[in-house]
Amino acid sequence: MQFGFGVGPDTSWMRKELTDIGIEELKTTEDVDRAMKEYNHGTMLMAINSVCGCAAGNARPGLAIALEKAEQKPDHLVTVFAGQDKEATERAREYFSEFPPSSPAFAFFVDGEVKAMIPRHRIEGRTREEVAQDLLMVFDAFVKEKE
Repeated sequence: MQFGFGVGPDTSWMRKELTDIGIEELKTTEDVDRAMKEYNHGTMLMAINSVCGCAAGNARPGLAIALEKAEQKPDHLVTVFAGQDKEATERAREYFSEFPPSSPAFAFFVDGEVKAMIPRHRIEGRTREEVAQDLLMVFDAFVKEKE
């Protein structure tokens, strides 16, 4: 097996885990800027996806559990893929530059302003249920019931 030649590992299933539950994938800097402009009213969760084991075992499944259990969900759900869509991820991180780069991670925005961040150290070494509980706590704190 050779490494470093051709295309990298297949990450389509890692992307599909999020897109299958209704999360919009942002693959370019233009996608990120458009989402930040269009979704600057209300709430938005941005998942910073990754190929690592804690993304596969805890972050993506934890998000799926949280969305299934949530009584109130963010208005918009988006994702960038660190290490894969590098420019999009770099642009996304500019919108929450006060936090160090981390992947996987979750950034939660209210009216375009980051209000909560769940970085890798709150994902790695924890269970998917614990990650889901963190997300549900953020949803409960910032997602207002729609009238």
